[in-house]
Amino acid sequence: MMESEKPTQKPQEESLLKNLSFNLIIPVLLLTKGSKFIDSPVTVLLLALAFPTIYFILDYRARGKANFISILGFISILLTGGVGLLELPRFWFIVKETAIPAIIGLVVLGSMYTKYPLIRTLLYNPKMFDVEKIQNHLHERKTENAFEALLRKSTWLLVFSFALSAVLNFLVASHFIQTEPAVDPVQFNAEVGAMTGWSYLIIALPSTAIMIAIFFYITRGIKSLTGLTLEACMAEEHRQKMEEK
Repeated sequence: MMESEKPTQKPQEESLLKNLSFNLIIPVLLLTKGSKFIDSPVTVLLLALAFPTIYFILDYRARGKANFISILGFISILLTGGVGLLELPRFWFIVKETAIPAIIGLVVLGSMYTKYPLIRTLLYNPKMFDVEKIQNHLHERKTENAFEALLRKSTWLLVFSFALSAVLNFLVASHFIQTEPAVDPVQFNAEVGAMTGWSYLIIALPSTAIMIAIFFYITRGIKSLTGLTLEACMAEEHRQKMEEK
């Protein structure tokens, strides 16, 4: 008698409330208001950095994955802590804020010339699309070359979004971070908190909007090149949700 197979356990979906609380709301409150309750600015900074760090670890354990962007975000948190704790000049903080999205953009661009372009990891992947079905229809219609051109254009659009993010990061960091950490660490923490809060409005929202636009650009191209409907293009999980609606 064969043993019954255990059903595959789906990874937990990310909680938007927990994400915003651990990565934005709590760190901003600590950095801007923490000095009123905690005398040591170093302690305030460590506590503020601890919450996104803890979230990264817990989310990885719960969902069993850490994508390329989240890893760089985690590194960014560690670098922020390093600048503050070592009391490096504000120049290096601005460099760090500018360099992270710039590096991502360069890596995405460079991957286009390898066997593993990151556009397939970030946007065109089996969790979002029924890749096997799409590839079969592209082969049948002899539109594979046109699809590769579509992905190349999408990659350039993605690189543009990261380049824009780098420029915006530089401008926002230069505007908000005016205090040298070694001169006034309390004020520096407050400025980092203010910058973090405004960054979500000035940088994260436009970047997300561009990412969504690229996703729909790819989707429209897939529909045109394969002849499939939107529902048929999507991965099974998303297709079921669309059918339920």
